[in-house]
Amino acid sequence: MSYTNYPQIIRVFSNTSNDDDDDDDDREKDLLSRISFRRSPSPARPSFSSPGASFGSIRSLSPVSTSSNLSNGYVSGTALDSKKSKKSKRKAWYRKKMSIGLAVLMCLFFLMNWWMIYRIQGPVRSQGGMKVKYLKANSSTVFIREELQKLGRGKKPQKTIYARLLSKAAHALAEGENRPDPKDLWMEPYTRASSWTPCAHQRNWKPSEGNSGYIMVTANGGINQQRVAVCNAVAVARLLNATLVLPKFMYSSVWTDVSQFGDIYQEKHFINSLNPDIRIIKELPLEFQSLDLEAIGSVVTDADVVKEAKPSFYLKYILPILHLNRVVHFVGFGNRLASDPIPRELQRLRCRCNFHALRFVPKIQEVGALLIQRMRQNDTGVGRLDNFLVGPYAASKLNGRKPRVAKASYLALHLRFEIDMVAHSLCEFGGGKEERRELEAYREIHFPALIEQKKTKMFPSPTELRSEGLCPLMPEETVLMLAALGFNRRTHIYLAGAHIYGGKSRLAALTTLFPNLVTKESLLSSTEIKPFANFSSQLAALDFIVCTAADMFAMTDSGSQFSSLVAGYRIYYGGGRMPTIRPNKRRLADIFVKNNTIEWKVFETRVRKAVRQNKRVFSRPVGRSVYRYPRCRDCMCYMG
Repeated sequence: MSYTNYPQIIRVFSNTSNDDDDDDDDREKDLLSRISFRRSPSPARPSFSSPGASFGSIRSLSPVSTSSNLSNGYVSGTALDSKKSKKSKRKAWYRKKMSIGLAVLMCLFFLMNWWMIYRIQGPVRSQGGMKVKYLKANSSTVFIREELQKLGRGKKPQKTIYARLLSKAAHALAEGENRPDPKDLWMEPYTRASSWTPCAHQRNWKPSEGNSGYIMVTANGGINQQRVAVCNAVAVARLLNATLVLPKFMYSSVWTDVSQFGDIYQEKHFINSLNPDIRIIKELPLEFQSLDLEAIGSVVTDADVVKEAKPSFYLKYILPILHLNRVVHFVGFGNRLASDPIPRELQRLRCRCNFHALRFVPKIQEVGALLIQRMRQNDTGVGRLDNFLVGPYAASKLNGRKPRVAKASYLALHLRFEIDMVAHSLCEFGGGKEERRELEAYREIHFPALIEQKKTKMFPSPTELRSEGLCPLMPEETVLMLAALGFNRRTHIYLAGAHIYGGKSRLAALTTLFPNLVTKESLLSSTEIKPFANFSSQLAALDFIVCTAADMFAMTDSGSQFSSLVAGYRIYYGGGRMPTIRPNKRRLADIFVKNNTIEWKVFETRVRKAVRQNKRVFSRPVGRSVYRYPRCRDCMCYMG
């Protein structure tokens, strides 16, 4: 029998996959060794005959017969060896090429990975000649996920809630480092915003004689509460036709600051600015200084005055005491005067006090100007509000040069995440049992009334509070908001505020994604900041100056009095060019809750929409503070 299908057998073995090439060669050799060729009468047609014939019989064929065999469709030994040799060379060449290609791909992968880490975590270089000391976390070269994991390794373990989104934000920032800030997101419509101009300095009444008696005020709280209390006291003194004694500030165990009015504000300017309105003296007359005011019933505390008291309350209950004892001492006197209803000229007086009469002392102005200049990377141009904030220390007045608008810009951020805010919110922030115990202990000391209310009143759960936007934004959430708004890694950020709850671990995400972040402590040398050490109100005044003068100001809590005062000052003097970013925390909470599934582009779009909806220009709503919303005819003039 003639095996005419031998070429097909060879082709079957030669078409097997590359992964089994070595096994196929062995099987082929074994099969061929058992195949014998039968002698044929025709020399050109070898046949398989003798079982003892070996594969070597093929190699003994002549070239002629080999050619004849190939032409007749049969395979000779020489042809088989040639094909196997070519096949082997091709395999070796492909393997070599694949190895080289794989090595190149691996090198490119590791090179790209190293570049991304370097861009995300690389040390910051000085820019624009700005010499500052950045926060220590800025020098970290650890990948963002590893940095965030440290949040759970300190004394207060914290859950990294937004690790996934923060990682996506880090990559987005690295890819769009040179992308300009999309200012149209938070800029107010200029035509309408610029139609409101300051005019609280205008008066339409005669000076008060102040002959009803003397009003003393000892304001409590920090610099923001004190500022509001002073302005309200000025309005009450005019309302009661009384003489105001220069306000004093109460020492607080929370703020631990002994600063008095003259340590923060210019006394002479304050008196002269309000002289056409009320009579102000520095000290109570001698004949009244020896009186026991508490014994005669002339001491009025916050507990004696309802919140947001109307003018009628003071006329009915305070004026008789003033007529009887000639002196009334308000102790505390926080938010104790209503915004509405109140006579227009009285409302304008409050605005005049806040925006015109309260001017910081030269010591604070000088260092405030220094901070502004360093935040602008030593640009000697002047900002829109510099003259109102730092007066003669504005950069434009240096060496008598012609004023020039500053070109270098920066973002000021008020991160309201101090322990008092965190504890009073009744929210949770990922710290577990230890965090709950610590905040509860703080409440028992500083908020005993809240502890009593918790015993008799059912409060919403931390989850419900967060969903309603009643929790302060965590630093991690603030980072995500800024990244979604388009701020890039090159943005210079000034961080205002006191000690952040959680310390450096809480700030890790912020300092890692935005390395050009500084505080007054890192911008100033030890010698420059020493005069303000242990004076929290004076330090807060520096924050007020830098935040108010910033090109962009972002608040994380719209209920913060500091943020409200800064935002109002920027509206009053900003001419429609000083935007403030006000996040809608309720909308943001609805977005943040999807952090495990939401994609970055969707997250970015939703955050921008939430911020864009809050940039409307509107006049002061009824009952709202004129210090925060000065766009009203009592405070500003509408030229539209």
